[in-house]
Amino acid sequence: MHKTTTCGELRARDAGRTVTLMGWVNRRRSHGGLIFIDLRDRWGVTQIVFNPSVSSEAMAVAEEVRPEYVIAVEGVVEVRPPGMVNPNLATGEIELVAKSAQVLNPAKTPPFPINEPAEVDEYLRLKYRYLDLRRDFMLRNLELRHRAVRFIREWFSDRDFLEIETPILTKETPGGAREFVVPSRIHPGSFYALPQSPQQYKQLLMVAGIERYFQIARCFRDEDLRADRGLEFTQLDLEMSFVDQEDILNITEGCLTDLVDNVGGKKLLFRPFPRLTYAEAMDRFGTDKPDLRFGVEIQNMTDLAGGTDFRVFNAVLESGGQVKAIVAPGCASYSRREIEDLTRIATGAGAKGMVPLALLPHGFHSPLTRFFSDTRLQEICDRLGARPGDLVLIVADAPDVVATALGEVRLEIGRRLGLMDPNVLAFAWITHVPAFEWNAERNAWQAKHHQFTSLIDEDLPYLESEPGRVRAKQYDVVCNGYELGGGSIRIHRRELQERVFRVIGMTDAEANEKFGHLLEAFEFGTPPHGGIAVGIDRLTMLLAGQDSIREMIAFPKTQSATEPMTGAPTPLSPAELAIIHLAVTSHE
Repeated sequence: MHKTTTCGELRARDAGRTVTLMGWVNRRRSHGGLIFIDLRDRWGVTQIVFNPSVSSEAMAVAEEVRPEYVIAVEGVVEVRPPGMVNPNLATGEIELVAKSAQVLNPAKTPPFPINEPAEVDEYLRLKYRYLDLRRDFMLRNLELRHRAVRFIREWFSDRDFLEIETPILTKETPGGAREFVVPSRIHPGSFYALPQSPQQYKQLLMVAGIERYFQIARCFRDEDLRADRGLEFTQLDLEMSFVDQEDILNITEGCLTDLVDNVGGKKLLFRPFPRLTYAEAMDRFGTDKPDLRFGVEIQNMTDLAGGTDFRVFNAVLESGGQVKAIVAPGCASYSRREIEDLTRIATGAGAKGMVPLALLPHGFHSPLTRFFSDTRLQEICDRLGARPGDLVLIVADAPDVVATALGEVRLEIGRRLGLMDPNVLAFAWITHVPAFEWNAERNAWQAKHHQFTSLIDEDLPYLESEPGRVRAKQYDVVCNGYELGGGSIRIHRRELQERVFRVIGMTDAEANEKFGHLLEAFEFGTPPHGGIAVGIDRLTMLLAGQDSIREMIAFPKTQSATEPMTGAPTPLSPAELAIIHLAVTSHE
């Protein structure tokens, strides 16, 4: 037999055709001397009727098969009888009356249901990933990812970008996340690194005069995993010459907007995307990747917190800290246990505690009533915009602790109150990001994004004297509480690049050893340039309405960095290690 038709394309107009379908048995049911089989392939499901009066041989095959058997069926397309149309199937108007059938391959009983929604342990799903991918929602996820990547490729190609592949085996680069290294058999004792991103290569492509580059790039980071992070990931990587920040933001936003409109099936909350400085995002939302689908913003009440005997606030004010709050609408009726749950979230984020203030019909309910007059409490509520029935949640601490703690509590309030519409995408830009952050373990400054990021011109005088004051020409695109991408205008002059290397503790000799190729390239007429990288896994995760990037990747690793299906990673034998000039001395 030869497959002539998919299981998703037959309609009433095809009545009378003789076709051959091949696929997997999705369901089998016996009724009134007939056997009905729903046959499934990638494109859909078609009902097949096995009638002994039509073909006893085909009927014998139908009696043998079970779910997930692979079979071939030849038959005639017929319109279903009145009242038997299945509106839930695209092929629901018709059925195939089997004339002949053949088992192409039998199947054991799967370890979990394939043909119906079911909660399945993730480890089991990944151990039998080839079965998990047969499930409809996983197939739809992979199809959406394909459509998104195809759209992106065509979008940038239509705008005169060149797609250029860059090496996977590269040179080890200090800074950023830990890199995977690959031993060289040909050069004993030397190693390649797998790229965290094509950063240096895309800058060198700008030196080469390409001007507009993009790539759907595979990248690798040896870091702890979580729902939105993997050891290997895919990103849209692009770089442009003779541009400024506005150019990069506009073209990226244009692609993302068109992608959502044409592929995503979600609603964009903002057109154009709002822009917040890093300082503003931290001040209002407690994070540099705020979820803007709802309000409940962090507000400052530091100037209203003093002048009483409340020691907690007074100690914070004396140390230069802040007192800030969020208003949980309609939550004044929260029980003591519910408030304790929220407080644990705040303390888990570093706060020493959280003070509740409930606005009840008869007045205020709060530990603060012992120290603050009703007039002062009303003034606080007026400042915060709190109304009767609302719950005010207050944290007093160092500014970074206040931001993080209230930011986490804000997200929990959003979840509890159902304020995060899953059908809405709220993109935003975060700009003016600090260029450097202090690494206490190394007792040195390090680049917050990467060491090739250019600096805001007005901050250059502070580069050596006050690195923490310097902001970068960096921008991140965020959506629904996730960082989807980040980029910057790059350094394109050797002198400035060397100054930045020195600030992060790199000697000139070390800089030449690690990055001499790039520094030398800057002396051969390097144009001003910049770019961005957007995570394909996270982006498609949001488009598909999933909670983990593992739902968008065909064969992902678990959160413990293993692959249950193949058993990776696995040890090498002494003979295999000897070939690459390595020896394992300890497993600790």
